[in-house]
Amino acid sequence: MPRHPLSLRLTGATVLRDGEMQKRSLAIEHGRISKGPLPEVNLAGYLLMPGIIDLHGDAFERHIAPRPSAPFPLETGLRATDRDAAAHGITTAWLAQSWSWEGGHRGPAYAETLLDALAGYCQHSITDLRVQIRCETHTVDTAEQLLAAVERHKIGYVVFNNHLDEAVHLARLRPEEIAIWAKKAGRTPEQHMHLVHQAQEQTPHVPRYLCKLAERFDQLGVLYGSHDDPDGDTRERFSMIGARICEFPTARPAAALAKAVGDHVLMGAPNIVRGGSQSGNIAAIELVEDDLCDALVSDYYYPALAQAAFRLADDGLLSLPKAWALISQNPANIMGLADRGYFDHGRRADIAIINEQTRAIEGTISGGRITHLVGEAAHRFFQAGRALPMAAE
Repeated sequence: MPRHPLSLRLTGATVLRDGEMQKRSLAIEHGRISKGPLPEVNLAGYLLMPGIIDLHGDAFERHIAPRPSAPFPLETGLRATDRDAAAHGITTAWLAQSWSWEGGHRGPAYAETLLDALAGYCQHSITDLRVQIRCETHTVDTAEQLLAAVERHKIGYVVFNNHLDEAVHLARLRPEEIAIWAKKAGRTPEQHMHLVHQAQEQTPHVPRYLCKLAERFDQLGVLYGSHDDPDGDTRERFSMIGARICEFPTARPAAALAKAVGDHVLMGAPNIVRGGSQSGNIAAIELVEDDLCDALVSDYYYPALAQAAFRLADDGLLSLPKAWALISQNPANIMGLADRGYFDHGRRADIAIINEQTRAIEGTISGGRITHLVGEAAHRFFQAGRALPMAAE
C-alpha cells in the first residue's frame, strides 16, 4: 500500500453526496473525507462516487489458476486480484473461498493456504481484501478445523451452501457436466461421485453441525448467511439459526421470505448486466424491481458492479444514487462497516473517479491513497503540479 495518503481537494466534478448527485468539491486529508483549503485537482467532467464494496467475488480464482492445470503462485494471483479490483472502483472486497468436501482448490486445506497467503500479502495490498468462507453444509468432520481457521484469521463472514443435490441431479440428467466438474478438480467422474456419496452419509449430522457453527460465530461476532437458497423453507431454516444473509436466492420465494423476516438479500451484478442468470435462476432485476434485493456483488466479474448500477439507472428502475447504494452504502451497512460506503466528513476516503461521458472508471482512491489512475484523470492529477503531495508506492 502507498505509504502516505493524499491531501487534496477534487473540484469541478459531480459528487454523490447526501443521496443526491451534486456539483461540489470533495476534500480528502489523512485518508478521510475532510474540509478546508487544500491543493486542488480539477475533475470537471467526472463523477465522484463512493468506493465499491464487494461482498462476494470469486474472480480471484482465475488469477490464481487461469486454467485448472496451470496454477500460479498465490502471491501473484492475489496481487493481480488486488489490481483488478482497484481498476474497477472496488475499495473493499471479500474473496469467496470454498470450504468443501470437493477438496482441491475448494477444500479446507487449500482454504487455509489462501488465508495464510493473504495474511502475508495484506501489508502490500492496495485494496482492503478480505475472505468470505463458503462452507458446504456436509463438511461435518471439519468443524474444529473451520472454527480454528475463522478465529485465527479473524474471518468476519461465512455463508453455508449445499451442492450435493446439484451433483446428484447432474449425474442423473447431464453426466457430461459432472465430467467437467470432476476434471476441474483433477479426478474422474467416478471418483467425484464417490466423494458425493461420502458427503451424503453426513446428512443426519448436518443440522447439529450448523447449529454448533452458528453458536460459535455469534460468540466471535461473525456474520453468516446462506448461498443459493432454492425456496422459502430453506431460507427460513437458515434464518432461524442466525444465518441472516440470503446470498443468490435462486427463486423469488426465498428472497421474499428473507425480506419478510428482515434478512438481507444479495444478488449478482452480472445477472443485472446480462439481463438474467447464466444458470437459469431468477433474474436479479426482478428482485430489484420488487424491492427484494439489498446489495449487488461481483460474483465472477468485477466490471459488472458499476455497470449494473448504471444499467438500473438508465432503465429507470432506480435513481443513480439509489442504484449506487446497492454496491456501496448498503454493503457497508450489511457488514457493519461504519467508516465507509458514502461520503461524509471524517469517513474513510474511498472514491471511484468515473468519466461522465464514457463511464469508464479512470481512478480509484482507497483510504486516501491512489490505487488506480489512467486516461484523462491521470493527466489532471499530474497537471496539478508538484505542489500536490502525491502518494508513492
